[in-house]
Amino acid sequence: MLKGLSKFLALLTCITLSNGGFSADIKSFGVPYVQNYTKNVYQSGNQNWAVSKDPGNGVMYFGNGEGLLVFDGRYWQQYVMPNHLIVRAVAADGKGRVYAGGFGEFGYWSFNSQGKFVYKSLTGLVPKQHRLKDEIWKIHVSGSKVYFQSFASIFIYENGKIETVKAEQPNFFLFTFKARDRVFAEVMLKGLYELKGRKLELIKGSEIIGTSGVLSVLPFGKDKFLIGTAKNGLFLYDGISVQPWGNQANNFLKAYQLNAGTVIMGRYFAFGTILNGIVILDERGRIVQRINKTSGLQNNTVLSLYSDDEQNLWAGLDNGIDRVELNSPLYFYFDKKGDLGTVYSSIIHDKRIYLGTNQGLFYSNLDAASPDDFQYFDFRFVPNSQGQVWNLSLLDGQLLCGHNNGTFMVNGDKLSEVSHVSGGWTIKRLNSNPNLLIQGSYTGLVIYKKDDSGRGIFSHVVSGFGEPARYVEQDSRGNIWVGHAYKGIYKLQLSADLRKVVSMKYYAGTNGLPGSYNINVFELEHRIVFSSDSSFYVYDDISDRFFRYNQLNKPLGSFAYSNKIIPAGGGKYWFIDHGKTAIVSFGHSGRISMDSTTFTMLNGRMVQYYENISRISNTMHLISIDDGFAIYNASGGISNGHSSHRSVLIRKAENLSDTTFTLTESSKGTIEIPYKKNNLRISFSLPYYRTAKIEYQYVLDGYSSEWSSWSVQANKEFSNLSPGNYTFRVRARIDGRLIATETTLDFTILPPWYLSGYAIAFYILLHVIAFLGLRRLYFIKLRRDKEKIHQRLEKEKEEHLRQEAQANEQKIIKLRNEQLQADLDSKSRELTSSAMNIVYKNELLQKIRDEIYSFRDSNGKKLSSDQLKRIEKVIDEGLNDERDWNIFETSFNETHENFFKKLKAQYPELVPNDLKLCAYLRMNMSSKEIASLLNITLRGVEIRRYRLRKKLNLDHDKNLAEFFMQI
Repeated sequence: MLKGLSKFLALLTCITLSNGGFSADIKSFGVPYVQNYTKNVYQSGNQNWAVSKDPGNGVMYFGNGEGLLVFDGRYWQQYVMPNHLIVRAVAADGKGRVYAGGFGEFGYWSFNSQGKFVYKSLTGLVPKQHRLKDEIWKIHVSGSKVYFQSFASIFIYENGKIETVKAEQPNFFLFTFKARDRVFAEVMLKGLYELKGRKLELIKGSEIIGTSGVLSVLPFGKDKFLIGTAKNGLFLYDGISVQPWGNQANNFLKAYQLNAGTVIMGRYFAFGTILNGIVILDERGRIVQRINKTSGLQNNTVLSLYSDDEQNLWAGLDNGIDRVELNSPLYFYFDKKGDLGTVYSSIIHDKRIYLGTNQGLFYSNLDAASPDDFQYFDFRFVPNSQGQVWNLSLLDGQLLCGHNNGTFMVNGDKLSEVSHVSGGWTIKRLNSNPNLLIQGSYTGLVIYKKDDSGRGIFSHVVSGFGEPARYVEQDSRGNIWVGHAYKGIYKLQLSADLRKVVSMKYYAGTNGLPGSYNINVFELEHRIVFSSDSSFYVYDDISDRFFRYNQLNKPLGSFAYSNKIIPAGGGKYWFIDHGKTAIVSFGHSGRISMDSTTFTMLNGRMVQYYENISRISNTMHLISIDDGFAIYNASGGISNGHSSHRSVLIRKAENLSDTTFTLTESSKGTIEIPYKKNNLRISFSLPYYRTAKIEYQYVLDGYSSEWSSWSVQANKEFSNLSPGNYTFRVRARIDGRLIATETTLDFTILPPWYLSGYAIAFYILLHVIAFLGLRRLYFIKLRRDKEKIHQRLEKEKEEHLRQEAQANEQKIIKLRNEQLQADLDSKSRELTSSAMNIVYKNELLQKIRDEIYSFRDSNGKKLSSDQLKRIEKVIDEGLNDERDWNIFETSFNETHENFFKKLKAQYPELVPNDLKLCAYLRMNMSSKEIASLLNITLRGVEIRRYRLRKKLNLDHDKNLAEFFMQI
C-alpha cells in the first residue's frame, strides 16, 4: 500500500510540476484562480476587443465597446474616443503612447505637459486617395513602426508620416499578426502573406490552411510559427512549408471556433474560442488547461487574449474581463452544477480523489496514463454513502470515512462498516499507544484497534462519557482533552484498559477560559493549545487554570482568533480564522512566520467550523472548499516578474471640491496649483496584478518629515496646504517585501491673489499712502486735540468756578438754614415759654380766684358776693383774654409753617377751640397744661380730645401728638 502511495505521489508531482522549474510551469491539476472584472467593476461596455500592457509602467489597456479602458491594478478609468467610437484595437509602445483605433479613426493617447491623458488623431496624415472608411481591427508596434490594419488597408506610421498598403481588389485583409519581428497578413481567398516593407509576399503552401480564416500567428520554438485558424485547427510554418500540427486540442478548436491566441512563458499557447472559453497547450501539443465558464470565466466567448510578464493571462470577453493566475500555487476544481453538495472533507488515495459532502461520498479517478495530460474529473457517487460525511482520514494506508451513520472503511468505490456509532467527527492515533485509534462522535469516544491483518476494527465505546466530541487530543500526561461540539472543554482520565472514564472535569468559562462557546482543542508542536474567540490559551496543571498563550498570540496578529489548527508537516500548521486561512511556520529558533496573502482567494470559500486540509506530500495539500476543492503546491513559488523593479504610479492629484482639476506623475516639471485648490487628494497604485497584499508608505516634503505607516489605502488627502514647494514621495511593498524604487511628484501651491507680487507691491504703495495720510491726519488730530484740550481746560475751569460758587452758595444756604433753624428753635422756645407763661398766669389767676373765697373782713366775715363777683370777673377776663391766644397763634404759625392753615384746609369742620387744642397737642403739652390754657377741667380736656379724634377720624390707639407733629 505504501509503495502504491509513493508511486501516486510521484505521479501527482509530475502532473503538477512537470517540465522544469516550479515558477515557470502551468499545472494540469484543477484550474488556476480566475479574477473576474465585471462591467459593474470597470463601469464601461460589455465587449472587450483588445488587450495591451505598457511594458514601461505596467498599466493595462483594453479596447472596449465604450472607449479605452485603463487599469493600474487599483483604479479603472475610461477615456472616450472621438464620436464615442468602439475601440477595436489597442497597443502600448512603452514610450508613453497608447495607440487605438475604431471605425474610420486611429491615433494615440498620451499625457500632455499638464498631465492630461489626451487623444491625438493620425487620420489626417493618411493620403486622401487612401482615406480610412472602415474599422481598424489590429495595431502592432514594431520598433519605430506602428501598423494599423483595416479590412481594406494597412497603414504604416513612422517618423510622423503614414504609408499605405492596399489589398488588391476585390480581395481584402482579414487580420494581421506580429510574431517576433515579422508581420503576417491574411488576404481572404488568396492565402497568408508576410509584409516586408510595403510589399506583401505570399507564404508558399499556405493554401493548406483553408479559407476559414487565420485568427492567430504565434512564435513556436526557435524559428517556427504556430498558425491558428477559425475552424481548420492548428498549423506549423517552419519558413519553408506549412503543415498541420497534430495535437490534443484540434478537435476542440474546430468545434468551438478559435478566435484569439497568445504565447505564455515562451512555451505554452493559449487559444480563446467563441463557444467554450480557453484552452492551453504545451509545445508537445498536450492540453495543459481548459478554462471556461464552468471553471470561473464570466463568459465563454473570448474576443482577445494577452499574456503579461507576471504570468497572468488576460481575457477580453464578450461580457467582462478576466485575469487568470497561471503560476499560482493554488489550483481549483469547482462543482458549478451543484451535483456534489457542500464539501466537508477531501483526500487523495489509491489513484482516486475523494470528496465527503453533505450528500455523501464521491470519487473521481486520477488519470495516471499520461502525467502531462490535463486532468479531467468525473465524480461518481459511492453507493450506500448517502448522508453527511464529516471526515476522511488515511491511517496506516486505510481510508476511513466518518459518517453521520457511523464509520466506514473505503475500498475503491465500496464502503464496509467499521462502527455503527453515528457522527464520526474526528479520528486519530493515541499518543500513548499508536496501535490504537480514538474517535470523537455524536455520543462520546470510540476506540479502534488493529486485527491480525493490520486492519483497523471497532473495539469499544468509552463508558462514562456521552457528550458530543468534536475535537479530541491526548496530552503528555495521558489526559484526554475533548472539545464539546458547541461549548466547553472536558479533561478526561481513562482506565488502564481505556474502557471507561475514571475522572472527568468540565471547563466552561471557568478557570481562566473567556467563555464556553467555540472553545476547541488542538496539538501544536507537542503542546495542547485551546482556541477561543478572544485568543489562544494553554493549561497549567499545577494551578488547574488556563492562561493566554501570548508567545503565540502576538506574532499571529488577527489569526490569534483562529478557530482551527491543522498540521501541515515540517513544523508548519494551517490556522483558519472563521473563513480566512494562513500557513504558519515554527522555526528551530522559536521564530514564527506566517503567510496569509497567498490564501486570500480562499476567504469565505471553506465550510466554517468544518474546514478540512489534507496533506498529500511534503509540499502539496488538498483543501476542501464549499463547492469543490483546491490543490496548494507549496513548492510552486510565485515569480514577481518585473514588478519588483516597477515604481508606484501617481495616477492623479485632484482638488477635493473640484475634480475637474487633476495632475499626474506624467506632468512635466514642477506643477503650479492655485491656492484656492490647495485641498488635494493624491491617488497612487502599484501595477501588480497577482493576489498579494500591497501596502503603501508616503511622505510629503514641505508638510512633514516622517514617512507614514504602511497601509493598503491607495490615496491620501491633504487639506489647506500653505503656499510653498512640496514633493510627494510614495513607495510600496508586496507581502511585506519593500519595492526599493519610489515615485515623486513635485508641485507648488501658489500664494493667493492677495499675496502675489503685484498684490504685495500694491500693499507697499497702499501702506506708504496710508502712512502719509495717517501722518497728516495725525497732525490734524493733534491740532484738534490741542484745541479740545484747551476748550476742556476752560470748561473745567468754569466748571470748577461754578462748583466753587455752588459750594459757597450751599454753605450760605446751610448757614442760613442753620440760622433759620436756630431762629426757629429760639421761637419754639419762646413759644413754649409764652405758652408756659400763659399757663402760669392762668394758674395764678385760678389760685387767686380760689383764694378770694377764703378772704374775711375785719370782722372775720366772708366778703360779700358782689365784691367777689367783681374780682372774679376781673380774673375771668384775664383767663379768657384773646390777646394772649392771638399772639400765641401768630408765633405758632411762624414756627410751625402755617400749621392752622394746613389743618383747616384738611379738616374744615374744626372750630377755633379745636384748633387751640390741636396746637397745644402739637406742642406735646400735658392735659393739665392744656386745661389751664383753655380754662377748663381735665375732664373737659379729655372730652375735647375724644371729640377731636372723631372729627379727625383717628383710631383710638393713634397718638394725637404724633399725628399733629407730622402735619
